[in-house]
Amino acid sequence: MGKQDFDNYDKSMAEEFASKMFQFLNGGMLSLMISIGYKTGLFDILSVLEPSTSQEIAQETKLDERYVREWLGAMVTGKIVKFDPLTRKYNLPKEHSAFLTRESGVDNLAVFAQYVSLMGNVEDKIVECFRKGGGLPYSEYPKFQQLQAEETARIFDSKLTSQILQLNPNIMDRLKKGVKVLDIGCGRGHAVNLMGKAFSNSKFTGCDISREGISAAKEEAEKMGLTNVRFEVKDALLIEEIGNFDVITAFDTIHDQVQPTKVLKAINRSLNKDGLFLMQDIAASSQVHKNIDALLAPALYTISTMHCMSVSLAHNGEGLGTMWGKEMAIEKLTEAGFKDIEVKSIEGDIINYYFLSRKS
Repeated sequence: MGKQDFDNYDKSMAEEFASKMFQFLNGGMLSLMISIGYKTGLFDILSVLEPSTSQEIAQETKLDERYVREWLGAMVTGKIVKFDPLTRKYNLPKEHSAFLTRESGVDNLAVFAQYVSLMGNVEDKIVECFRKGGGLPYSEYPKFQQLQAEETARIFDSKLTSQILQLNPNIMDRLKKGVKVLDIGCGRGHAVNLMGKAFSNSKFTGCDISREGISAAKEEAEKMGLTNVRFEVKDALLIEEIGNFDVITAFDTIHDQVQPTKVLKAINRSLNKDGLFLMQDIAASSQVHKNIDALLAPALYTISTMHCMSVSLAHNGEGLGTMWGKEMAIEKLTEAGFKDIEVKSIEGDIINYYFLSRKS
């Protein structure tokens, strides 16, 4: 490999890229601090406090003042929190807290910052995958499902029954009358439990490979007093129950599957002759150049490299990855035997597409 020629290049372009690199480095580190601010509740407390000193903030949050003060230094220099040098008081503008707190609901972006440290935990092992191939199994990501459940709950709580399911009026009508529903890769079962509560005439089954997730799902169902939901530990490849379900849902799970094509075919066979399939998956194109202007594309390609693609490749799977894209999704659905495929979006949900289709 030859040496680079550093004497013959566009200096202005180089300076512009150097400036971007500083932004990337600062942004990466700030993401860690945003994650800490979210986990500790600092943003939640700051959002309702009057301008306060670090001592007052520490007292309100019951956190160590020295750590709070240093964290505030990152927030101030990152232009997230305002600081008055005369009063030594800090303030989180409402325009910022609208995207940083648990009360933000679907607009909560701080929750995503937690993925940075989570992915960092497996960085060295992913480097080895670059060198040797293969991937890392789900067991390498002990907190991933918990984080994903927290992230998706903000969408499900505000939009599942009021908007997402209403994308297809036929699904809503059937749920109200009473049908059998299966949710693939249900995780901690929050979506299933919300549907179970909203549609008492229907019966819901959630399946996932995670025993921890299924246990959490059952616990939530019990707390909600639901009798029309059940959960089972099962690989999506083994769900085939010929013509047994009227509606099947899959929320952000198909691209993670080891054999997604086979899973989609099993879903198709498990639907009755008039069955409907609702698949939520990442809003992206299968062509990288069409994702350049997407707001979270670099973050999603990173998560794909370090998790979604890797967990599939760990079992010699297809390794579609997070950014498999709309075009490939439609191709796979068609190959699996679905027809009348529609791709829709929900206002406020910048992450997902919603694929609506029928059994052929």
